[in-house]
Amino acid sequence: MAESGIMLLAATMIMIWWATPSQAIWLSLPSSGTKCVSEEIHNNVVVLLDYSLVLGGDDDPSHPTTISVRQEKVTKGQSAFTTSESGAHVACFWLDGNHEEGAGRTIDIDWKIGITAKDWDSVAKKEKIEGVEFELRKLEGIVNAIHENIIFLKEREAKMREVSETTNSRVAWFSLMSLGVCIVVAALQLWHLQHFFRKKKLI
Repeated sequence: MAESGIMLLAATMIMIWWATPSQAIWLSLPSSGTKCVSEEIHNNVVVLLDYSLVLGGDDDPSHPTTISVRQEKVTKGQSAFTTSESGAHVACFWLDGNHEEGAGRTIDIDWKIGITAKDWDSVAKKEKIEGVEFELRKLEGIVNAIHENIIFLKEREAKMREVSETTNSRVAWFSLMSLGVCIVVAALQLWHLQHFFRKKKLI
């Protein structure tokens, strides 16, 4: 009963998270070097990344500062892909162009994952749905995303449990081996002391 309550609470929180529009983040880029953002994403998930350089008042329009993305110098752009494996996916940015030494810039990043990356307006136009049917379709997508996310969390929990059990087993064997070595060393020391005292005719 308690477990089902926890699962229901987790599902509700995930649904709220999925239903909430993605929030953009601002990343401060140094004048030299690279700065990266990462996100833990499971496989077969659509990812949409929008990025744009926040220009300051002292930027020269004829020689704008640009950011390098895939060897291209741009001030804004979009990247979309579908993940092929689970794990941390990283996006890195760095400044390139005419800018004052030591003066950094800010980049606006909007990272949409899964259901939030889907273009629902295009879906509505293509399938000619609107109103309640359109909202139900969106809710169906959210529920499917929640289901896939829960399965992913269960699989990761099972892997972590397996690693934990393996580690505990190894630690237990190491402890037994250490105890055995200590007993053997103590026995050898006792035998050596007895042999030494007998040789000196002290016992």
